[in-house]
Amino acid sequence: MSASNQLWEFPDSAATIGRDVENWFAVLTHSRHEKVVAQRLREKGVHTFFPTVTEIHRWRDRKKAVELPLFSCYLFVKLMPSNEDRQRVLRVDSVLGFVGNPGWGTPIPNEQIEAVRTVVQERLPYSCHPFLKTGQRVRIRSGALDGLEGILLSRKGDRKLILSVDAMQRSLAVQIDGFDVEPI
Repeated sequence: MSASNQLWEFPDSAATIGRDVENWFAVLTHSRHEKVVAQRLREKGVHTFFPTVTEIHRWRDRKKAVELPLFSCYLFVKLMPSNEDRQRVLRVDSVLGFVGNPGWGTPIPNEQIEAVRTVVQERLPYSCHPFLKTGQRVRIRSGALDGLEGILLSRKGDRKLILSVDAMQRSLAVQIDGFDVEPI
């Protein structure tokens, strides 16, 4: 079997990901190079997801809306798990590597990427939140976020849903007051 047709075997898992299934992976970049890396990858035909947030920055003489990465130093790529596709990403300037299993990366479930995409597209109020692995998992049952799953957090009367991207150990906290929530 040639190198480009090999299957990726992840050492921490008994599962092997087939070469005919695309998976999402997080890519670590040099600081402040996320946007240019995403553009270079798109030029090479790699499907990317680079979530951004717009913030108003103030200087003494003006205000300006600035588009910043949601996850500093990270972006997502969707690839066939082949050495050829992996090398296409790693050869781009300012790419430091895949996040997760050394040399290979860890596949990110589609549901986690779609949850982040939904929150960003709906322009709901959210904030970055420390990564949580434990806690009660819940599912939203109404409105624009119907079907999203995450960890319920309640602090001082505010209810938030914590959406996590496990491979990157990054999370978002989304205000969910007014949404119907059910335990999973």
